Amino acid sequence: MPEQLEPERELLAREMMLTLGSSSAIVAHNLAALGSRVGFISRIGDDQMGKIALDRLSAARVDVSKVQKSATPAKTGLTVILQREKWRNILTYPGTIFDLRQEDLDLEYLASAKHFHLSSFYLHRGLREYIPELFRQLKSRGMTISLDPNDDPDDRWDGLDEVLPLVDVLLPNAREAKRMAGTDDLQEAIAQLAGKVPVLVVKLGAEGAMACRGAQQLRSPALSVTVVDPVGAGDSFDAGFLHEFVRGSDLASCLASGNRAGAFSTTAPGGTEAFRDRQLLEDFVRAQAGVPRD
Repeated sequence: MPEQLEPERELLAREMMLTLGSSSAIVAHNLAALGSRVGFISRIGDDQMGKIALDRLSAARVDVSKVQKSATPAKTGLTVILQREKWRNILTYPGTIFDLRQEDLDLEYLASAKHFHLSSFYLHRGLREYIPELFRQLKSRGMTISLDPNDDPDDRWDGLDEVLPLVDVLLPNAREAKRMAGTDDLQEAIAQLAGKVPVLVVKLGAEGAMACRGAQQLRSPALSVTVVDPVGAGDSFDAGFLHEFVRGSDLASCLASGNRAGAFSTTAPGGTEAFRDRQLLEDFVRAQAGVPRD
């Protein structure tokens, strides 16, 4: 898009892409594309955008049988990203995510899995008060839990004190980590948060990622790729990390998998488009692992 948007002018964009979005949907889609069995619970609108989202998730072999269609006037959420040369504007219509509530969740279905992941903590306004109890119930069933808080549109960053003791893997980016800890010093934020969860993973963008487990601290550099679009790279990292975590892999392997998935997602527009090409994904993973193609 042009750098400046003048009122009442018809301005022209160079490119346009409509693709599957939302932090949780990107994680679910790409985790399934990597080969994990994934179930997805959410609430969507009874509209065309909701149908597109379900079709894309289903095509990736995500089980969407528990997704609820909203009876309210709210429509499926939509994020509009106006991409400039070096920065972007992001405008989100939250849609039905505010409507997701406790009664929409099938606890037995959730508990049939090994691991539970929650994205966008601060957008779950109808679910927020129930999240600590939900986590307690899932932990009592022997499940591990990961949380990517994403941004807080109100910039208050409250409500996590009761939740973090129940989280096994916390996956903020550097800015989110600092806001959660109430400090501008990343190392101080890492020290604070690492004492509250068994595994802390901080996504560092072009610098890769780091992880802490007890006294163990590891860093993994970002991969060198031709970046087309960084949208969804952090959520794709989550998918790559969790794909190995649920298999019991060591921290270094989880970080490397996260960085591969995050880097791969940037090679196409949107957070899921690259993962829709299974052969391209397999070739990328083989190339990064140094395995020759048959």
